Amino acid sequence: MKDVKSLDNNENSHYDTAIFAGGCFWCMVAPFDTYPGVIKVESGYTGGVVPNPTYEQVCTGLTGHTEAVRITYDPNKLSYEDLVNIYWQVTDPTDAMGQFQDRGSQYQPVIYYNSLEQKEIAEQSRKSLADSNKFSDPIVTRIEPAKPFYLAEDYHQDFYKKDPARYALEEAGGREQFIKKHWKK
Repeated sequence: MKDVKSLDNNENSHYDTAIFAGGCFWCMVAPFDTYPGVIKVESGYTGGVVPNPTYEQVCTGLTGHTEAVRITYDPNKLSYEDLVNIYWQVTDPTDAMGQFQDRGSQYQPVIYYNSLEQKEIAEQSRKSLADSNKFSDPIVTRIEPAKPFYLAEDYHQDFYKKDPARYALEEAGGREQFIKKHWKK
């Protein structure tokens, strides 16, 4: 399994991770990447049954994996609850079959928790969002225990920086309009 190596040898440093799936991982990096307290955001695959999957395998929808981002953050500067709130504002929590122009099981919205505390925060946040009646359709984002996270191929990492034109094309697929409609009022 490909995994994050230690980020800091300082004993006083304590980083945590959050894993979110919300459509194409290219579009899920930028919303988190610039927040103070975020150490890094990595694109990858999780939730499935195939070890070390490739992009081509995941694209078939047959591996059980979702495209996801793993966010390494400093909880002394940014809370998990803050990250979940950002997540809601960059996904369509009412669409279980994909996100925007990205269709298929590999694009489902899922919050993967790595502790009971994260699970409770995510579940309470989902309930609060549902109770807010912000959306006319039900909130269908799943909350599941974290499974092995496999880093995507290098060309997928920081894609929005490497290929801004292609990233803009992906964003034009409905995400930006959805965010403006539901969150930028």
